[in-house]
Amino acid sequence: MTKLFQGKKVAVLGLGLSGLATVRFLLKQGIKPTLMDSRLKVSGLDAIPPEKVDGIYLGELDANRLAKMDVILVSPGLDLSHPAIRFASAQGTQLMGDVELFALVNQKPVLGITGSNGKSTVTTLVTYMLQQSGINALAAGNIGLPVLDALAETNTQVYVLELSSFQLDTTYNLKLVAACNLNVTEDHLDRHGSMVAYAAAKQRIFRHAALAVYNADDALTLPTTNLESSSSADSSDVITNQSGMAKLALSVAGTDYGVVDVAGVRMLQVAGLPLLPVSEMTLVGKHNQFNALAAAALALAAGASRDGIATALRTYQSLPHRCTLVANHNGVRWINDSKATNVGATLAAIAGLRSDVPGKLLLIAGGDGKGANFIELASVLRDEVDVLITLGKDGPSIAALVPGAIEVADLAAAVKVAAGLVAAGDLVLLSPACASLDMFKNYEERGRLFAEYVQKVCV
Repeated sequence: MTKLFQGKKVAVLGLGLSGLATVRFLLKQGIKPTLMDSRLKVSGLDAIPPEKVDGIYLGELDANRLAKMDVILVSPGLDLSHPAIRFASAQGTQLMGDVELFALVNQKPVLGITGSNGKSTVTTLVTYMLQQSGINALAAGNIGLPVLDALAETNTQVYVLELSSFQLDTTYNLKLVAACNLNVTEDHLDRHGSMVAYAAAKQRIFRHAALAVYNADDALTLPTTNLESSSSADSSDVITNQSGMAKLALSVAGTDYGVVDVAGVRMLQVAGLPLLPVSEMTLVGKHNQFNALAAAALALAAGASRDGIATALRTYQSLPHRCTLVANHNGVRWINDSKATNVGATLAAIAGLRSDVPGKLLLIAGGDGKGANFIELASVLRDEVDVLITLGKDGPSIAALVPGAIEVADLAAAVKVAAGLVAAGDLVLLSPACASLDMFKNYEERGRLFAEYVQKVCV
């Protein structure tokens, strides 16, 4: 590591969770980086000894200072199109992220998961499947644990990385036993600028993967970067191209991987054999059946056993704020899907839950749409949602999609309105299709407050 950066000026740009982890890692390697952040106040910076670094610069980014660096380790929260960053890059400064640094030093097997929706569920589920198979697996990356901090867990046998499009933008040499792109739906267009650029960022996960797992029902996930195109649409096909990469297309309707009928029982089929009845899975909804298939394919690639995978699917506990049951009161179910921060996530939640709702489905949606076009919601809101309640910055845009939508000032009012409209058999779904930052600190706070408001009306 020291040889790699020997004689070079190295900067860490962005001192959030991953940025500070990068600083700690570099200091352990005997590297003295320059620290920079566009913010004037950075929490956690006091834990870094000033004498161990080559200066700390906070506030407006200085293009000339950046351009004097040989390498800039850019945190994923910073937009690479920032004029100062672009100027430095144009002068020959090398840009990379913490995942790229991880890739350069890691010696252990790695699985990678990306996608607009479901990647946290699949990441934790794959990790759990491996653990249930007796393999010491660790989840890291966009899910919370910085990848460079994960390297300190020396007993780890397999790393399971959740990778965002922002992280993939600065990753070039990450070798993966298997990589998965779950889906690509409109998101982060305020950062990427277009769906083409966003989808291209997701495609980067396949650059150095031995096995590329993708969604047969989503053309934007089809591996195209440095891969031969495939004319086959069979969801059970595994195709090996000239570079040696295998491609596995997944679909709930598939044969090798899918949901099949066995003597009248709906079974999850994995690698051509029935694994377990769908009814025994703790995860519910069609979208989670797909997530389970993707997780199983990845886990098998890293050495998991079928028994371990089945045990994991029977006992896995859903992550908070992802189609989580908050209350079942007087026959009315209240579901917290606050993690649905884009249109695709909300569409998946509705599709996964609607068939199991004997009464009305009431949807609470709205927030900051991050520049998204909500038109894709229109037909689903009209055909599958009985009552639409909207709030937040882009609530009016969603409400305008269907007649009769109810616009409210805040989440407390949304819950109160829903409580006055429900009867036994109904389901109230918080699935905003928007980010939360116009009204809340994050989606976790939005989900927590939703649960609190629901408890108050369920008395």
